[in-house]
Amino acid sequence: MKFSIDLNCDLGESYLTRKIGDDAAIIPYISSCNIACGLHGGDPLTIQNAIDLALKNDVNIGAHPSFPDLENFGRKYMKLSEEELKACLRVQIGMLKQMTELRGGELRHIKPHGALYNAAAEDKELSCIIIEVINEFDSDLLLLGLAGSKMETVSKEMGLKFVPELFADRGYTDKGKLVSRQQPNAVIENPDEVSKRCVKMVQEKTVLSNQNTDLIVEGKSICVHGDTPNALGLVQSIHKAFELEQIELKGF
Repeated sequence: MKFSIDLNCDLGESYLTRKIGDDAAIIPYISSCNIACGLHGGDPLTIQNAIDLALKNDVNIGAHPSFPDLENFGRKYMKLSEEELKACLRVQIGMLKQMTELRGGELRHIKPHGALYNAAAEDKELSCIIIEVINEFDSDLLLLGLAGSKMETVSKEMGLKFVPELFADRGYTDKGKLVSRQQPNAVIENPDEVSKRCVKMVQEKTVLSNQNTDLIVEGKSICVHGDTPNALGLVQSIHKAFELEQIELKGF
């Protein structure tokens, strides 16, 4: 059986003197990217450069909107009114979509970032708000989100195409949720361990939880966070493992 999978990474997250990741080095090893939209990271030139890199390397471009939280890199939950959250999403998605089109590309998908992603994965109402805003722009846009989450359920109910996502560099609980970053072993940094996990996710559709339980998982994309220490080493290791196992790297 021939296997294929998308490999995505968050890019464009540096903000002026705060340097995050290594976009130019990472992008040759991935098939999709999620570009920061300015409210958790991403200054204007960094965003423009990330778009240009993606277009040059024929990598799918997605918007990576967050809560308005530069101070905490979008990883602190914020309780916003529906009106304010929708405004935040419109500003971010609209900017990234317009910037991408101005550079000659097309926005392919939306992937919420950080605390917004984690909250929407468990909150039907929040998922609805995100999907309503996406549909305002283009109902052909795809939503990239946690496999088996509320986002996936609501997307199906509301008729939006959903891409279920798995994580190369994050620990899973026995319930299939991501281990909180405040807990031990939430982030996996060893390239060999990460690449073996990814091969297993694709070939066996399972991942080992932090409680040593084999979870059944099924996704169409695997994520490596751009700010994970040695993210470049992780994507290189995954890329090499996929080549050895004849797993095709293919955008969704």
